[in-house]
Amino acid sequence: MKKSERALLVAKTLNKHYPKTPIPLDHSDNFTLLVAVLLSAQCTDERVNKVTPSLFKLASSPLEMSKLSKETIYSIIKPCGLGPKKSKAIRELSKILVKKYNSIVPDNFNDLEKLPGVGHKTASVVMSQGFGIPAFAVDTHIHRLAQRWGLTNGKNVRVTEIDLKKLFPISSWNKLHLQIIFWGREFCQAKACYGLECSICKACYPKRMKPFIHKKP
Repeated sequence: MKKSERALLVAKTLNKHYPKTPIPLDHSDNFTLLVAVLLSAQCTDERVNKVTPSLFKLASSPLEMSKLSKETIYSIIKPCGLGPKKSKAIRELSKILVKKYNSIVPDNFNDLEKLPGVGHKTASVVMSQGFGIPAFAVDTHIHRLAQRWGLTNGKNVRVTEIDLKKLFPISSWNKLHLQIIFWGREFCQAKACYGLECSICKACYPKRMKPFIHKKP
């Protein structure tokens, strides 16, 4: 099976299972989305959604957040992990948004990625889910599944992003990002499928007999 054929198979299966793709992180605007995505690094969306109501009750705007101390932010977000680093980033990016962007989250990669704690993946999520601008946020989960399905050589997440963008039409990127995450959580978990169990893995590589060895991000 050619890579393009595997891509069509993946798209068809995911569209059938997930015709709708609700955004998994609870938020009310692009600022709260940005903060939630930042918190989701090395943390589950479920845990983030348990933490953010308390945080956003205290501060739901850049101005309000910039006035909170790092200690106050940390006391709330601690369950998400990397608390000291994340609390500092949230406070500092809030100050920058107030001072430089009139409290408005910028709608371009260049400015987003200059904000403290905001890397390319976080910026991609905000661009796609916040602004509706086509982007393909590749995290470790998508990186793993793309390798299992033979859609990338898995050299690193940046290469995986480029490979996926070449295989799928731009109109599908925002939805597909979420569909792959949903599928991974439900059917193709890191320590369950190993490239052998889920229907997509078996359809893409019916003769695969041994667990697939992934390349790290």
